Amino acid sequence: ALLEDSGYLSRAAVVADRLMRAIGLPGRAFLPLIVGFGCNVPAVSATRILPNARQRALTALLVPFTSCSARLAVYVMMASIFFPAHAGTVVFVMYLVSIAFVILVGLALRSTLWRTMGSEPLVIDLPPYQRPTLHLTAAVTWLRLSGFLRTAGGIIVATVIAVWFLQSIPATTGYSFGEVPVQDSAYARAAEVIAPVFDPAGFGTWETTSALVVGFVAKEAVISSWAQTYSAEEPTSSDAPGQLGVLVHQDFDESSDGHPAAAAWAFMVFLLAYTPCVATVAAQRRELGTRWAAFGIAMQLTIAWLVAVAVFQIGSRL
Repeated sequence: ALLEDSGYLSRAAVVADRLMRAIGLPGRAFLPLIVGFGCNVPAVSATRILPNARQRALTALLVPFTSCSARLAVYVMMASIFFPAHAGTVVFVMYLVSIAFVILVGLALRSTLWRTMGSEPLVIDLPPYQRPTLHLTAAVTWLRLSGFLRTAGGIIVATVIAVWFLQSIPATTGYSFGEVPVQDSAYARAAEVIAPVFDPAGFGTWETTSALVVGFVAKEAVISSWAQTYSAEEPTSSDAPGQLGVLVHQDFDESSDGHPAAAAWAFMVFLLAYTPCVATVAAQRRELGTRWAAFGIAMQLTIAWLVAVAVFQIGSRL
């Protein structure tokens, strides 16, 4: 809202216009993609600034490949566990991978589904630079924030309740509702069914698979899911890390047959490329319709799995 009120965003669209036309989008599409690095939900909503329906659809399908801040928490954790000496570099590389996904997927979609989409010259009004006003900035910020809370809040709460409910249902006899260990719950049994799909990517365990399922609700929930699944204790102090990192490392070491680093890279790539969260899906459904939202989910899961398998298979051999 500050950048918009200052008059800079229109100029950013002009600066990015030539680069964005390489994937068939106008400079205005640069703005939703940049917003996506903060949160994908308002970024999908921001595609309304594009006048062409095809351009809006293409941009909304590319936004989930921008690495939102929720993924950052998981990157930092994984990099600290598996690459402690180069954690910052690993996180930086993941953002470069995110940009590469946007460009390559954009080129692929532009040359297939949208190969007939024409290119129009950018016509945009450049307002004068001005000092942002507090009243207007606050009003615009609240308007967008309240829309996000209405869209994301209800969906996330409902899905988290569903996950808790599955974790409370015993899958074996001898336990009562709400008192069953996670590994003996319906939640774990369902994750065990999905887990073999990720064997070629090096992280085919129910613990990791269940974390990815929870990550479909919200990516930052991956860490809390692991903490609950492994029953990790809280760290005693800020100078002494807890056991969660050790348990995750052991799990990846076993599932990857001794190639935990390659499996960690594959996991982070999959985390980046698959569906960001249910709130993003809801935003895509609102902007594009159910069919395109479903197409986006299928496309993201397919690309995420293929790239994750390739990363692990190549990395484990190197």
